[in-house]
Amino acid sequence: MSDLTALNAARRTADLAAVADIARVDVVVIGGGITGTGIALDAAGRGLSVVLAEKHDLAFGTSRWSSKLVHGGLRYLATGNVGIARRSAVERGILMTRTAPHLVHAMPQLVPLLPSMNRVQRALVRTGFVAGDALRMLAGTRAATLPRSRRISAQQAVEMAPTVRRDGLDGALLAFDGQLIDDARLVAAVARTAAQHGARILTRVSATSATGNAVRLTDQLTGESLEVVARVVINATGVWAGEVDPSIKLRPSRGTHLVFDAATFGNPVAALTIPIPGEINRFVFAMPEQLGRVYLGLTDEDAPGPIPDEPEPTAAEVSFLLDTVNTALGTALSTADVTGAYAGLRPLIDTGEGRTSDLSRDHAVLESDSGVFSVVGGKLTEYRHMAEDTLDRALEARTIIARPCRTRNLPLVGAPANPVAALHTPTTLPGSLVARYGAESPNVIASARCERPMDPVVDGIDVTRAEFEFAVTHEGALTVDDILDRRTRIGLVAADRERAAAAAQEFLSATN
Repeated sequence: MSDLTALNAARRTADLAAVADIARVDVVVIGGGITGTGIALDAAGRGLSVVLAEKHDLAFGTSRWSSKLVHGGLRYLATGNVGIARRSAVERGILMTRTAPHLVHAMPQLVPLLPSMNRVQRALVRTGFVAGDALRMLAGTRAATLPRSRRISAQQAVEMAPTVRRDGLDGALLAFDGQLIDDARLVAAVARTAAQHGARILTRVSATSATGNAVRLTDQLTGESLEVVARVVINATGVWAGEVDPSIKLRPSRGTHLVFDAATFGNPVAALTIPIPGEINRFVFAMPEQLGRVYLGLTDEDAPGPIPDEPEPTAAEVSFLLDTVNTALGTALSTADVTGAYAGLRPLIDTGEGRTSDLSRDHAVLESDSGVFSVVGGKLTEYRHMAEDTLDRALEARTIIARPCRTRNLPLVGAPANPVAALHTPTTLPGSLVARYGAESPNVIASARCERPMDPVVDGIDVTRAEFEFAVTHEGALTVDDILDRRTRIGLVAADRERAAAAAQEFLSATN
């Protein structure tokens, strides 16, 4: 069972050869982000033959640049979009209790009650949190999974977020939402689970000349091409969707985050949640993350023009985030405290007017004149629902009979209910490894062939050598960047990347 989930260079070569020999497949998915891998898993779970083609690497695009949150839809409820709000709460519950309980946990969100926050603003936030509790209950998520919101004392607030401004602090409002250990890890888990159910996951393979029943695939490593005939072709390339179907018009919005050493924020255990001055329903979050870091986000800025492979934060966005968080801190932070930064582009549907922050986060399924189905828009939290909706529409349009969608109750690799979880007897494992791999953690160590598998890759970074090896042997990492930037997030801090690069190369060389 374990080998079925393993993505690596050898399997990639074998899958490419197999695809070349197949006369036709049921579904070709273009794009290896959370939407594309979600569609591949759904289709494979329905018993369909599936090929996924990703030009770069899993989670190369927007899927790795999120806030690492699984939102319950509260913001959408505040703007009157009850449908998205309810779906988000339902999908959050599915992730936290059934499909990925090892990757998604309750995150405390703390809104400090400072003198700058007037009575009306406090009432609005409290009302919003109560509405969030109602959404949680409506979605069937128990308080044991996501605790109820409440007010806490100033002392409790300081204990949870030690650097919060104490002058005039009148306690805090506390609520809970879902937090991913990492978004790119979720994509890898979905892709490996799709492979477990028979999907062929091909990275470094570009898709061109896509029509409703055929795609040309080109191996980016060898330059060799082949034509794949399919019953359905689905474009899930996010902000690059227009490159596959030029009729699609998107309005990308850039979301920027800054990275800090967690000690800069006093090693918080809650996300400091600060209202943006002059805005009713937008906040900046300083969130405790893995690897001893805090991520500060989020911006929402128009990003017209060509789509870069890796968006860059602007100086104005950096200043905005620092200025906003400093309104709630006892000691102001500056750019000198920033250890890294990243930006991602939201694939928003262009309505031709308004601010990007006001555009709908709903998704749309479109069919091109050539018959390619595209899914655009949407949110990471709703990836499973988006995949189900896209496949339902595509299969109906092509009168393809398949089993019903199974993903609502299909545990991902690493979830306790996934068969891979019980292959090896657990040993004493680092908590950081368990947080990233869940019930599969013993397999990571047991399958390692390297020396000192439990040692950190370098001093001061809580990623083990076994994890670097596992990235190559089981998670499809083909380059140093794959290991440092997507299978682990070491690369978000340039100094850490530099120290860990040699170890990453060591494992690539050992397996080639």
